[in-house]
Amino acid sequence: MKTITLKAGKERSLLRRHPWIFESAIAQGAADAGETVRVQSHEGQFLAWAAYSPASKIRARAWSFVEAHCIDAAFLIAACASAIRARTRFDINSDSVRLIHGESDGLPGLIVDRYGDTLVAQFLSSGAERWKDVLADALLSTTGLSRLYERSDASGRVREGLPEVSGWLRGNGPVDLVLREHGWQLGVNIATGHKTGFYLDQRDSRAKFAQYAARLKFERVLNCYCYTGGFTVAALMGGAAHVTSIDSSGPALAQAAANLALNGLAPDRATFMDADVNASLRQFGAEGRAFDAIVLDPPKFAPTVAHADRAARAYKDINRLAFKLLAPGGVLFTYSCSGGISADLFHKIVASAGIDAQMDGYIVDHMGGAPDHPMTINFPEGEYLKGLVVMRK
Repeated sequence: MKTITLKAGKERSLLRRHPWIFESAIAQGAADAGETVRVQSHEGQFLAWAAYSPASKIRARAWSFVEAHCIDAAFLIAACASAIRARTRFDINSDSVRLIHGESDGLPGLIVDRYGDTLVAQFLSSGAERWKDVLADALLSTTGLSRLYERSDASGRVREGLPEVSGWLRGNGPVDLVLREHGWQLGVNIATGHKTGFYLDQRDSRAKFAQYAARLKFERVLNCYCYTGGFTVAALMGGAAHVTSIDSSGPALAQAAANLALNGLAPDRATFMDADVNASLRQFGAEGRAFDAIVLDPPKFAPTVAHADRAARAYKDINRLAFKLLAPGGVLFTYSCSGGISADLFHKIVASAGIDAQMDGYIVDHMGGAPDHPMTINFPEGEYLKGLVVMRK
């Protein structure tokens, strides 16, 4: 077994069971991509078994902090089973669920979502890639399913020095699927859709938005960065009179319109705009338009802390523009999925946007990822999605 020795004082995070070992923390040692290494302190104390990644700034990711463990097929099969078993204890109102959430489930770099009877997996680290076949078989064996589609085409693969890969890994079948959540349906394409096909992490937020629509009887709703219209369907199923939805992807908007039909919703209750969100918000402001509810669910503006300053300006701008369009008593659901933006910083950004818009409001809800996208005690980076619900005074 190859050994990685850390620089003096760099063992603290591993003693707290944080799974990442950065290149800058290593004094000596190397291995092949995905190979299991023994990580030890400068004094030789065992710290973890980890998968080595020679191309990444995160040079190794811990599989286990128990010296007696052997990182083999049996270990990984047990880890998959444990993660999937945990989902049976979560409150999930859907036939589609995240079964494995990477480091939070002790399987660094592995993302697995279930859409009905089909699994979609992302192998995003060298360790997950090295054990791909074992993991694929374990996932199918544990779930009793026969189809697994690979979506290892995310940017994280590039940082690991791995090529982008997508296609059927086990079995085959349709890539256009329909998921069910909260009593409604949403179309998903697992080959071309964002992430593994859809934003399952916003499941609870969609339910909350539908509840607000039913309680406050929204007349005019604006859904920005609407993608395939999850929040649009939620608002209309909650009883909103009309939703204007904006996205810059024509295919996503086509699926959003199809999602209305899937749920028996009248097409005249929605307007879909293939347009830039910032420009549209400014145009609506110039026209004097106002909305009872606005959703801001933009793409990742800050993938790392290094991008935080630029991202903060972008988040502030769209929130300021949205606040100006919010009717008195109206509700803003605003989100950041950027790992480089903390919940505290996001709160400050939204507050600053409100001040610039000369608007005050009540923070009536804090939102996060659905429970099948967990943050753990030892891995706070798992909390990438954060949201605020602000009601204008």
